[in-house]
Amino acid sequence: MSERTLPSGLRAVTRAMDDLAIAVVHDLVATRSYSGEESAAVGVFAKHAHALGMHVAIDEAGNGHATRAEVTRQGGVELKDSRKIREIVLLGHIDTVPGDVPCVLRDGVLHGRGSVDAKGPLATMLVAAARAKLPADVGVRVIAAVGEETAVSPGARFVVTRMRPAACIIGEPSGWTGVTLGYKGRLVMHVTMTRAGAHTAGPEASACDALVHAWQACVAHVQKLNAEHSGAFETIQASLRSLRAESDGLCDCATLSAGFRLPRWMLPDELELAMRGVIDANSLVATVAITAEGHERAYATDRNDAVVRALSGAIREAGERPHPKLKTGTADLNVVGPVWQCPIAAYGPGDSALDHTPGEHLVIDEYLRAIGVLTRAVESLASELVADS
Repeated sequence: MSERTLPSGLRAVTRAMDDLAIAVVHDLVATRSYSGEESAAVGVFAKHAHALGMHVAIDEAGNGHATRAEVTRQGGVELKDSRKIREIVLLGHIDTVPGDVPCVLRDGVLHGRGSVDAKGPLATMLVAAARAKLPADVGVRVIAAVGEETAVSPGARFVVTRMRPAACIIGEPSGWTGVTLGYKGRLVMHVTMTRAGAHTAGPEASACDALVHAWQACVAHVQKLNAEHSGAFETIQASLRSLRAESDGLCDCATLSAGFRLPRWMLPDELELAMRGVIDANSLVATVAITAEGHERAYATDRNDAVVRALSGAIREAGERPHPKLKTGTADLNVVGPVWQCPIAAYGPGDSALDHTPGEHLVIDEYLRAIGVLTRAVESLASELVADS
């Protein structure tokens, strides 16, 4: 039944619900929350969660939690040892990368930093969690995690050992008809090469020469590792993030930061060890410093996963065909998936090609459709959890 065929009173209720949902995402996007500066936006999240009738808490890491009353009575934020209520965790993130993209709602499109990555998906989760009709012994928790855009993801790491959900949905843009089954792993390395200052006409390699030579050797080694594999999700991707050089007249220094996106067959520690060996073997200067961070292993589920089935079924009920996806980026799914070992997938409105771009925007109609899909998926998942008990 379209909105035009609804009774006038029901149309008014539907529009009021839509207006409230739009206010949630608008207010979140309008509140700047670069990684490490999320407290104001967490406050906005808490305000809207309370208005939606949910219980609110902020944990020691700064994450915002919004729960249905049944879950709160079982221990609030700390649910590590609780088995009385099966909990569905909707884990989104509230931080964004830097970049001032003004928040403007115009012609059914919300422009602004975080509208896609990932306040749109987070708002979708909050509204869907409040609307879902749940059995008495199934609870839902929405987490607005901090620091996801950093290499250490402190918000997700804080909660991962403090709860054991029965199922989890990660809030990331998949498009309203998409379901993300998994993400690649990650490794970030920083390499600095230093040598005594010398004339550029001299025979010895400069610090920059040495660094570029070592990086080229790293890329060649990655290509060798990839030789028996194909496809973006099943191969290692290596990219330079930054490259700089400086000199004080006595010492020349060159530094690079590189990122590696890892398939399921390559562990971060294993690649780090290999890259250290390649750099050491190809160093043209005596002084080399190497550090690494952001170690995340690839993680993926399959189409028979309970969360994937619930999301896919809800998309079909909305009249569309679900599109399963594997992403080459990294998300908090990589952090919690290996530990929780529960049904898990990622979902949210928005085109991920707009992530981190100056043209980031969210189509409001897609956002509202995604709320409907997620509401139905949570209800379906809750029913399955009860049936399996």
